[in-house]
Amino acid sequence: MATPQRDYYEVLGVARDADQKAIKSAFRELAMKYHPDRNKAPDAEAKFKEIAEAYAVLSDPKKRAQYDRGGFAGVADFSAEDLFGGIDFGDLFAGMGFGPDFGGESIFDRLFRHRRAGPVRGRDLEVHLVVPLERVDSGGDEAVRFTRMVSCPACSGSGAAAGAAPRTCPSCGGSGRRVITREQKQDKGNVRFQQVTVCPDCDGRGSFIDHPCEECRGRGQIEKEESLKVHIPAGVEEATALRIAGHGMPADEPGGPPGDLYVVVTSAPDSRFERAGADLWRRETLEVADLVLGTRLQVPTLAGKVDVTVPPGTQPDEVLRLRGKGLPVFGGDGHGDIMLRVQVHIPEHLSAQEKALYEQLRALGGGVRKSGKRWWQ
Repeated sequence: MATPQRDYYEVLGVARDADQKAIKSAFRELAMKYHPDRNKAPDAEAKFKEIAEAYAVLSDPKKRAQYDRGGFAGVADFSAEDLFGGIDFGDLFAGMGFGPDFGGESIFDRLFRHRRAGPVRGRDLEVHLVVPLERVDSGGDEAVRFTRMVSCPACSGSGAAAGAAPRTCPSCGGSGRRVITREQKQDKGNVRFQQVTVCPDCDGRGSFIDHPCEECRGRGQIEKEESLKVHIPAGVEEATALRIAGHGMPADEPGGPPGDLYVVVTSAPDSRFERAGADLWRRETLEVADLVLGTRLQVPTLAGKVDVTVPPGTQPDEVLRLRGKGLPVFGGDGHGDIMLRVQVHIPEHLSAQEKALYEQLRALGGGVRKSGKRWWQ
């Protein structure tokens, strides 16, 4: 069953009287979430197209008016070029920590413009990059090392030694395929069938290499270790995939473009904090007396230590919030918070003096306990 097309205002999550600023803000937030250069979920590209189409209509006063009057029928005659040709996607994303092309070529060209058929591109390559929280906080360049196959420089990818050339397979004429045609008689005439199989003589390569290149041993590719710098946007979300165009595996077919490199960014474990989006969580264990009477703590942040007041009567598992001390909000404004979860240390071994003092406290709190509360409440 086909999925019904969703209302453009619903897609962006804005009211029908939303102004252009609200529409642009909603698009940027959703597009950053589903942009196929950083979200590799199977449905990310489809969702991005839906979001982009809604923005293309609602961001243009004329198209929006036609949509408001006639619904989808009012904009049905617009081609992809009409809808997206005037939108500078690079400008929309440039202020969010990525380059103006967000990956090396226009997102419009890649997703909305039909391309001519050509050699199949190489496979994409994925590497993982673990960065400290300080880099997530500040953003900046990080070096990435990876190994991939590249075209052999000695033979330019032909696999043949210098001065030699691959010999075309006479069985398939260089196509790598064998076509078997047969006819079968039927009541309404002869029917011709064609069966396409891999050429058994050249195993689908289309050629023979009589004098292989010594560098790659006739494979046409060699393994190479590479290093490049990747820009990490401030506040980058966990497991974001950053696309580096053209740094994937080479194409198997001659003349085909290479695949892309996806750098999946994750935060390094940190003994001080646990990350939750832009917020950082930390546990502080205090003595009973400190919770009852209150105290002051020095708490680490990514910018240095800060003094924190623990109010008297603070309860176990209570959370104290340090506003704006967390990570930058990715693709937005401001910072997250540091959340301090307070825990209590119950002493297991008491000296005689400590035990006597606790006995005195229990005796003093005896009247309070009858009300159903503990002595420290």
